[in-house]
Amino acid sequence: MHNFRNLVVWQKSHELVLRVYTATASYPETERYGLTSQTRRSAASAPANIAEGCGRYSRRELRRFMTIASGSTSELDYQLLLGLDLGYLNESTYAELQKRTEEVKKMLFSYIKKLPGGE
Repeated sequence: MHNFRNLVVWQKSHELVLRVYTATASYPETERYGLTSQTRRSAASAPANIAEGCGRYSRRELRRFMTIASGSTSELDYQLLLGLDLGYLNESTYAELQKRTEEVKKMLFSYIKKLPGGE
């Protein structure tokens, strides 16, 4: 069992969630239950799964939840691109969020590789 708050990957993914919430606040009202909600959920899913994995009792379970977190960041990556293409995000906001998303994905991949059973 680990304290998730001590993991840099959790800290960075949490910060990403905060920034995603701020960026999606300006999405159209018609997207409240659509893209806004989906984008926020995929962003929040990463640190939530990291935290849940750290609360499990085996490295195998930790690895599984880290893998789920990684999948959530890939989903977020697409949703940010969609937000850009629909004109909901400007180029600079998109670039900053995409860079942070990519950083978290790389950190998760590295963390997963170091765990027993890693690819």
